[in-house]
Amino acid sequence: MTPRLACFDLDNTLIDRDAAFQQWARWWTERAGLGADAADWLVAQDNSGFTPRAQLFGLARARFGLATPVEELVASYHEEHPRFTWVEQPVLDGLAALREAGWRIAVVTNGETVQQSLKLAHTGLEAAVDFACISESVGVRKPARQIFEAAATGAGAPLENGWMVGDHPSYDIAGGRTAGLHTIQVGRRNGPPTPDHQVDAITAAFPLILEGSSRSLN
Repeated sequence: MTPRLACFDLDNTLIDRDAAFQQWARWWTERAGLGADAADWLVAQDNSGFTPRAQLFGLARARFGLATPVEELVASYHEEHPRFTWVEQPVLDGLAALREAGWRIAVVTNGETVQQSLKLAHTGLEAAVDFACISESVGVRKPARQIFEAAATGAGAPLENGWMVGDHPSYDIAGGRTAGLHTIQVGRRNGPPTPDHQVDAITAAFPLILEGSSRSLN
């Protein structure tokens, strides 16, 4: 039987990236002695990771009078932030259930190779999936179809009848649809396109995928 592909976004899908950033921000600002409100300022400027890191640390350098060059601040962040990430055991259990049912699992994530690779290793997700496709490594970002094609090749499963699970409509859902995948949106971030399913927690996505595969075999 040809294996089927299930793709998952990493940040704010498999892991709670924003919560990890908040923890890192508190640690970093306390270590630097930047004051009680500094962490909240960083979180507001972070925009769930969508503010470019050079821009974020350029703003931080100016606001707090930091002497360290932006490039060094960014490089340190890429190595520090992953240490604050974690994955919930039910997520690992859900991935394991899919693999036991014959699915190939790929992480499809936009981001820097160093940081995203460290997150996967630190959380244990690296061993829980068949392939991790990081945009900086492959030279293309979601929502482009090519990153999903690379993920399918790496995981050893075709795109046909596969799934994409993620939190962002413009990157995960639009990208999944462009690649011909069924889509599940985690959370309630607004914006088109409409996914095939919407769930409040990633753990609800696993039975939907398994049930969908069962129906397709009947």
